[in-house]
This record gives sequence, structure tokens and C-alpha cells, in this order.
Amino acid sequence: MSAPGWLQIVFFGVLIAISTPLLGNYMYKVYFTKKAPGDRFFLPLERGIYRVCGIDDQSEQRWRGYAMSLLAFSFMSLVFTYALLRFQKHLPLNPDHLSAVNPGLSFNTAVSFLTNTNWQAYAGESTMSHLSQMLALVLHQYVSAAVGMAVAVAFVRSIIRRRQRTIGNFWVDMIRSTTRILLPISIVFAVVFMSQGVVQNFHASRTVNTVAAQGLDIALFAGEAEGRLAEVF
Repeated sequence: MSAPGWLQIVFFGVLIAISTPLLGNYMYKVYFTKKAPGDRFFLPLERGIYRVCGIDDQSEQRWRGYAMSLLAFSFMSLVFTYALLRFQKHLPLNPDHLSAVNPGLSFNTAVSFLTNTNWQAYAGESTMSHLSQMLALVLHQYVSAAVGMAVAVAFVRSIIRRRQRTIGNFWVDMIRSTTRILLPISIVFAVVFMSQGVVQNFHASRTVNTVAAQGLDIALFAGEAEGRLAEVF
């Protein structure tokens, strides 16, 4: 392995060693204590979401209720994603006039992103409209990660609360995972990307001539790439 390769591994290891205690301590306070950093900012936002969705954030669920909430949310997410991909031809934010995604690929993509697998059998820029990337793909790259984090937290609680019947509230765990962990980290990286001139807008693809005098279509919307930040954390 080359010197830059080893340097990259060392840098990554040092970064993990520094960030793990800090992020781990923060996540512990988010999931297991009544007061957490950022309550003054996050609590009003979360309470607004609870109110709109009819969620009682003070109630806790047994494991069956927790599992049923997870399955219900996942099923509705699957249906929503599949429908959006199938009807994208008739929906807005499709400046390249892309056609509907075929049934098999729509179902495979919906299941893949629902399970945080994100296996893609297509070229995103030539298959998915801007709306599909934002609402069908990037959205899942947040909520599917949040669902996985909620399940992990529920598992830890079930070990800690061996003599109790409740393991938390699925909706609260998922929302707090998104608002307090995934979104803040993604916003920080988004600012870094913007400072480096990463292009993202709602325009159609633009054709440019390369040095070899060949036409090349350049996508100006990079929604999927930014959404993957959520998966890393």
C-alpha cells in the first residue's frame, strides 16, 4: 500500500478515536436522559412534529407496540416511495422530463432504500427526477438510518430494563435521531460542500463539449450524494 493510503487509514482511525467518545456521550444524553444538549432549540421543533403527527412523547411502548409502529411506518414509507417513482412523469421538479420508473425497479429501489441497503441498479441522474431523489431517496437516507438507530436504542433499553415492560417510544426515538444527530451532522457537511463550490440546483441537465469534442450531459442536482452523509453516521 502506498504512503498516502496508510496516511488515510491513520487519519481515519484518529478521527474515529476522537469523535467516538464525544458523539457517544452526546447520543447517550439524547436517548437516555431527560435533559440533553440543544433542548432549547430542538424541543420546540420536536414538539411541533409531535403535535402535527398526534404523537404522545410522554408515553412508552412495550416491545410489541414498538415493533408494530416500526412496521407500520416502514410499510407506509414503502408504498409512498413506490408510488412516487411510478408517477414521477406526472409530478413536478422533473425538468429533464424523465419517464416513470418501471414497476420492478421501483419496488426494488423502494425496498432497498427502506432497509438502508441503497442498492442502485440505475443511473440516478438519468432515471430519477429531482423530486424522486429528494422525497424517495434522500428522505430514506435519513429516516431509514433513524429507524435503525431507534431499533439499536430499543435493544439497549431492553437489556437495561430487564424487569420493566416498556422499551421507549419508537416515534420519539426516530424523530430525535433525525433532528438531533443526522440533520445537524449533514448540515455541517453541506456547508463545507457549499464552501467548495459543489453545484446543486433545480435546473435540467446541461450538455457541454469535452476536450475530445464529445457532448457530455452534466447533472446539476446532487441530492443523492448529499443524502448519503446520513448513512455514514
